[in-house]
Amino acid sequence: MATTITDSQKPFSLDPYHVSEVSGFILPAPLMLPRNLAIPYWKVSQRLGLPPILTHADAVLANWKKRDPHGPFDMENLELLVTLPGGDSVKGFFMVTLLVELAAVPAIKSIPLVINGVQCGDAETVTSALEEISQAMEGMTDALKLMHAYVKPEVFYGIIRIYLSGWKDNSSMPAGLVYEGIQAEPMEYSGASAAQSSLLHCFDELLGVKHEEKCGAFLTRMRNYMPSSHKHLIQDISLQPSLRGFVQQEASELLTAAFQLCVTKLMALRSYHINVVSRFITVPAARARQLRSQGNNSQEETVSRAPTALEETGTGGSGIMSFLKTVRDRTRDVSLPLDNRAMPKSTNGAQPQNTQYTTHQTHLQSNTF
Repeated sequence: MATTITDSQKPFSLDPYHVSEVSGFILPAPLMLPRNLAIPYWKVSQRLGLPPILTHADAVLANWKKRDPHGPFDMENLELLVTLPGGDSVKGFFMVTLLVELAAVPAIKSIPLVINGVQCGDAETVTSALEEISQAMEGMTDALKLMHAYVKPEVFYGIIRIYLSGWKDNSSMPAGLVYEGIQAEPMEYSGASAAQSSLLHCFDELLGVKHEEKCGAFLTRMRNYMPSSHKHLIQDISLQPSLRGFVQQEASELLTAAFQLCVTKLMALRSYHINVVSRFITVPAARARQLRSQGNNSQEETVSRAPTALEETGTGGSGIMSFLKTVRDRTRDVSLPLDNRAMPKSTNGAQPQNTQYTTHQTHLQSNTF
């Protein structure tokens, strides 16, 4: 049975806002987390190597179990360990995000093959591994599409985002939050964000994507919200010889096409993410502004529950749309021209196929983190 935090059990200071399920109104953000919560929360977080705030690792990577231990990784057989207000949309949001992570497993397994192939000058191995990575990226996009079926935009915008937002770059908590018994000065931490997933960081380092200074600084800071093993993996990939340089040096049509396909699929994933953000944040935000302009302060519409401070930012504190578009455009910069625009055959002689999303039995376990 998943644990639900009810209205009477919610510790106000764990989130920057508190939505009363009775009144429907948002109470002021607290300034201090009481010592009986702050001290154990801090110590557990230190032991885990994570900051004392809800992170992607908490909410997604380690927040699931199978109903049937021998059953598949799918929406019907997965449930949350800890949930939040928002009903079925909360489960949908966290579980679909988990399925995106699972779809990426073949790509993560193929990255060492790419690195070893580059070091050994084995273009065939690199080509084959890049084809596997591009297929996994497509699977990630297909998994992300499930968000539309399992999450209601108004619930995500008006309720769920409140519990994912943090106390950094948040105008409602400009000084941050005091952790009583830890230190007298308030501390600032970003809320849970997709940027805290190690997946795209790994792909960027592998393909050589370089982000603009502001976006790059934000992404680098988000690595401090990852499990240490994930952060170290990204760093290790960044220290390897340039894959893009190897592809250019080899001047192989098959290799170049495999590299370019990875870039194309990564751009497609980021473009679809922009589509999702538009539906789940931009459109509801516009509706909330419309209601305010009409003088409608009713809490009957769920979008009205979200504080105005969250309208233009992601849960991690970034300016969401401009950030995502800039990151996508920088991905395009690593593209390599192809001499032959026709889709090449793969190294095993077969034409690469578009793969529909499927779940994979993997080594990802809730106690991994």
